[in-house]
Amino acid sequence: TGWVYFGVGNTSSQIIAFDPKTEEAKTILPEEERVTAMATVYRDKNGKVYGHTGSGDKDDWYELYRGESNKITEPESIDQPKVITSSQALFHREFPDGKILKACDLVDRKLVVEDPASGEVRELDFDYTSEGAHIMGIAVAPDGTLCGGTAFPMRFFSYDPKTDEWVNRESYHQWNTVARAGDRFFVGGYGGGFLLEWDPSKEWAPTVKGKEDCNPRYLTECTPVIHRPHDLLPYPDGKTVVLAGTPGYGYTGGGLLFWNRETKQAEVVEHAELLPDQSTQSLAALPDRKILGGSTTSAGTGGEVKAKQAELYILDLDTKKIEWHEPLFPGVQGYTDLWVSSDGLAYGVADQKTFFVFDPIKRKVIHQQDLTEEFGPTTSQQGPRVFVSSPGGDLYMLFRKGVGQVDLEDYGIKMLADSPVTIGPGGDYLDGKIYFGSGSHLYSYQVPTQ
Repeated sequence: TGWVYFGVGNTSSQIIAFDPKTEEAKTILPEEERVTAMATVYRDKNGKVYGHTGSGDKDDWYELYRGESNKITEPESIDQPKVITSSQALFHREFPDGKILKACDLVDRKLVVEDPASGEVRELDFDYTSEGAHIMGIAVAPDGTLCGGTAFPMRFFSYDPKTDEWVNRESYHQWNTVARAGDRFFVGGYGGGFLLEWDPSKEWAPTVKGKEDCNPRYLTECTPVIHRPHDLLPYPDGKTVVLAGTPGYGYTGGGLLFWNRETKQAEVVEHAELLPDQSTQSLAALPDRKILGGSTTSAGTGGEVKAKQAELYILDLDTKKIEWHEPLFPGVQGYTDLWVSSDGLAYGVADQKTFFVFDPIKRKVIHQQDLTEEFGPTTSQQGPRVFVSSPGGDLYMLFRKGVGQVDLEDYGIKMLADSPVTIGPGGDYLDGKIYFGSGSHLYSYQVPTQ
């Protein structure tokens, strides 16, 4: 009939009917039926379109025809036309001659085609060049290697600077945040807001959710409260790991996941009990079982931004309650990264452009600097790791255009070296070098000796 139907989401699902001839558009779902999800539409050979609200309820279906709608129960079947279309996970397997594409492995470069008529299976090898999968984050593992994850495809990598050897394995989804805690290596990942624990001293065993004898071992997940992690903090007491990030698709406000390493139990605190309609982007450990957190106003993918500005806060690990919070800088939308020195002062970056020093005892900013003109923006990634510290307590910063060092006496920043590539995800320190990523490549910078 010429009408076009759209299923939209994710904050509040809706189906839109549009007539290209008259440019008339009308919404189908009443407000009370809209949910935090994606509405879907399916075309039938009978000329009608069937739409679902996204609620998961079998009764929430609509029959759509000539721009009009009728509420129905779930259709017994939908005879869809032969059109090659699907979600972003589309993998069209059927060849016109009836053969089936069983596998297309871009990692091992292998194509598998089956002929159902004869039962013949052909394996074809192919090759190609590319930049590779981009790096999500890097941290030093307990075995002295640089480890992290990549995206598209999702892989684990390990680099040993002493032997110049690489290990590359399939990972459990996307490793957004990585951090060492003693002899273990923790991972906070997307999607699902999952937490993994890896022991590098033991043999690698691919992660399977719900299976105990894996290494890395799946611990828990907390979607939709956290779906896309942005920071991971193993608290120095050796007992607690805190995961932070933004919520599931269409949601506003992310919470915190607290993992007790002794009891093997997780506790999830939602945004309404912390900073309503905000998520935590950065974390740092304070003494006496307190943590410093920096929020972001960013919502989950497709979500609605509701908070006006981000805040800094102090939280008690025992009560899981915020003791203090304040929007330090008007209009700031996110606290990119935080680091606490041995004297208790906190160093931070807001919106990748405002450097500041904060006194958690006095709860006041004692220094701030606009980085824009002299240094440009800091690095960014879903788990950015802007601040890199040495075992001796020296503090470095990763900017997109180079590596800087912070003077802990007067808080001045000195650019040590311009980078020949745009610096992406940080970042860790090992044996006199700072390691960071740029696209799919791992780089290092030799820190000058004092």
